[in-house]
Amino acid sequence: MLVRDVMHQPVITIGPEASLKDADLLMWEQGVRHLPVVEDGRLLGILTDRDLRTATSELSPLPLSPQATVREVMTAPVLTADPQDPVEDAARLMRERKIGSLPVVEGKELKGIITGIDLLDALVALTGANLPSGRIEVRLANKPGELARLAQFFAAHGVNIHSVLTYPETTGVVRNVLRVDSLETRPLAEELRKKGFEVLWPPEKPWSR
Repeated sequence: MLVRDVMHQPVITIGPEASLKDADLLMWEQGVRHLPVVEDGRLLGILTDRDLRTATSELSPLPLSPQATVREVMTAPVLTADPQDPVEDAARLMRERKIGSLPVVEGKELKGIITGIDLLDALVALTGANLPSGRIEVRLANKPGELARLAQFFAAHGVNIHSVLTYPETTGVVRNVLRVDSLETRPLAEELRKKGFEVLWPPEKPWSR
């Protein structure tokens, strides 16, 4: 999944000479929290609702008037993404820099904007959680053929895999989170255990007394 698949477009923007009052009103009317600042087609910076609150707060050392300009408060230069960037690269950059959005620029043209909510939507889509599905989590040895062996199990049982997310847990061990097109995951989990797989979810049923 690429940034272009989840970004918002067209983008609500504001000019650098607009007042903070106008920016606040625009955010409220459009239901957005981030405004790319554009002049003559060029991206100059970005203004967030947090920037507005901080700049005009009475707790600020030098609180600004609502008539102050966007240019005085905006963040510049601004970090951007490319439409062709993998969505996980955008997520990593936003996490590392602790920012809530990235304007999406192609060449010098502003094409869209991606926010934290867009990344959550991407996660839901990538995991297949937006489809009627069951969840199975299996711990595998980190060596060639193990994931293929797991996939063969589901193929043999006529169960389609919607998505697979894998991540290393410790050296030599990988967790695999699968979304499958069956809600009957407990019987599948029991069959997996019989085949020697270490199933983490769903958990085994407690012994009945």
